[in-house]
This record gives sequence, C-alpha cells and structure tokens, in this order.
Amino acid sequence: MLWKPIFFILFLFILSGCNHSSEYEVIYNDEESIDVTTKPVENKKDPYTIAVIPKIDGIPYFNAVEEGALEAGKDLGVKVLYTGPPTPSSEKQEEIITKLIEKKVDVIAVSANDPYKLGRVLQKAKSKGIKVITWDSDTNASYRSFFVNMIDPEIIGRHVMDTLALEMEEKGEFAIMTGSPTAANLNTWIDWIQIQQKEYYPNMKLVEVEYTNEDIHKAYKVTQNLFKKYPGLKGIIGISTVNPPAAAQAVKDAGKIGQVAVVGTSTPNLMNEYLQEGAAQTITLWSPQKLGYLTVSLAKNLLNDEFPYEGQNIKNIGTIKFNGEMVIMGEPIDFTKGNVNQYDF
Repeated sequence: MLWKPIFFILFLFILSGCNHSSEYEVIYNDEESIDVTTKPVENKKDPYTIAVIPKIDGIPYFNAVEEGALEAGKDLGVKVLYTGPPTPSSEKQEEIITKLIEKKVDVIAVSANDPYKLGRVLQKAKSKGIKVITWDSDTNASYRSFFVNMIDPEIIGRHVMDTLALEMEEKGEFAIMTGSPTAANLNTWIDWIQIQQKEYYPNMKLVEVEYTNEDIHKAYKVTQNLFKKYPGLKGIIGISTVNPPAAAQAVKDAGKIGQVAVVGTSTPNLMNEYLQEGAAQTITLWSPQKLGYLTVSLAKNLLNDEFPYEGQNIKNIGTIKFNGEMVIMGEPIDFTKGNVNQYDF
C-alpha cells in the first residue's frame, strides 16, 4: 500500500479539566421552560454580565464548556449566565437571547444552531449596546464581533478523514453522522472531510450523510439503519459528540467489532469503554473546558475594548491564533485505547 499524506496530529497537549473528578452524564431534558438566571457567578466589584449560550443544554460536551465558563467567571470577577435550549433549536435560542436582552446583559456569546436565523435577534442585541460574539458554531459575520473557534476546520476535517482511512485500509464504503443540518461548524468539517477523501482516498466511497440533531437515541437508530441499507459498510465518522458513542454501541450490539470502524469527535469519558473494547478506534477532540474559559476571557476583554490578536497569550489557555474574524484556540488530540485513561471529561 502506498503511503499517503496523513495529517495525524501528535501533541503534548494538556487539556483543562483532566484532573477534575466530576463525571458527566448524558442528560435528557424535556422541559420547554427557559431559565436565564441559573448558575451565576457574581462579584460585586465588577458589574459585567456575560451570557453564554450553547447549542443544546445537558450533553457532556456542553456541560464541560459550562464548567470552564463558570471557572473563568470566578477568576475574572464577572457574572456568567450559562443557559441553552433543551433541543438544538435556533427558535429556542432566539427566545433565550430575547430574555437576555431584557435582562440587559453586557455580552451575549452564542454557539449558533443556524448561521442566519439568529440574525434579527442578535442585531437587536447590538442595537441595545450588547456585545455579541460566537463560539463553537458561527453565525454570519455581520451579526457578531468575532468567532471563537476551538480548532482550524480544515485541520479537523482532513484529520478525521485520515483516521478513518487508516482503519479501513483506504478502501470501502463509509458514512458520516452529524448533528443539525444547519450547524455551520459541522458542515464546514464535512466539506473538508469530503475534500480529503477525494484528494487522497479514491477507493473510499461516502455513501450517506445522516443528521441526528444531537440525539443519542436517534443516532443509535440511524446506525442500525445504515447497517441494513449498506451491508458492506466499513466505517462511520461521527461528528457531534453524541454520535460516536451511539455508533460504537450499535457496532457492538450488531457483533460488528472489527468489521466497522468508528472514528470522530467526542469526549474521552463517553468513549472510554468503546475504545477499550475495540468498538471505536480513534476519537478526536480538544478541551471543552478551555473553550468555555477562553470564550468568557475574550468576552471580558471585549468589554474593555480589547480585541483578540494573533499570538495573544490568554491566561490558563495559552497562545491563540486570530485572523481578524476568527480565533483559533489550539490543536486537537486523539484519544485511543492506549491513552484514553489519562483524560477525564
């Protein structure tokens, strides 16, 4: 087999939260009520209030982001409101943002479920003097000051494709499982996955892209249906952190360990068992705690009229990249059977 360019990233990367003892579970919240007053961190010396809105509340990835955001609030002396919708809905995010505008927060930092649908409410926030930034998943650039991204989308897309190609020996059918069809960050990753496949792996065939809307139960059923529809399926890329564990569980239940490879983006705690058993091979991520911490740090700086800049060193984060529109937090790390026990988030 000819060697192909493989974009494996081997970094000695210390993830925030690795030594935290708290465990995260998948939490299913069917409540439709929206509470924008929960979990504040207050400091009477500083009146700033920073609202951080995830795509969806209660899943392990965004729970870890919340931990980092609240930690930053304590360290920086600002009040942090962390609240998200029970489902990945731009309509529910709009309701939350409307209430935050009424509360006269100083910054709204949102991981957008749709790059355009939040435009009207975010423009309204800006007209009221509220600073707006995005993190994790972007909006149209006109709606915010800048975007806090965890990773260069080209790097993550190409790299995840490489990890699957290695497991599949660069041939065979594979599928992609993603979250919401309107999630800008995930769609950009998929674009780069496909570019990498077309450039370097002509003997691999993408048979389908499935949307699970961040629902682990739906993701499990989608995987089962993929097995029925494509009996020769050899691999699955799961992006959106609930998809790899669902796919791996389906592989395990179908007796397909060693026949279907599972790679993608998820947390080490969710994937530990599956990596150990061989139901998944390589999982890639960054520190969600650091992403939360960085978002609040940059929001506080913005309130002090400090814009990010290339090579800026952020306390407890490190050096960031900035191109005038987008902040890049850092580089990803691969979790495998050999190293997954070193991480706890």
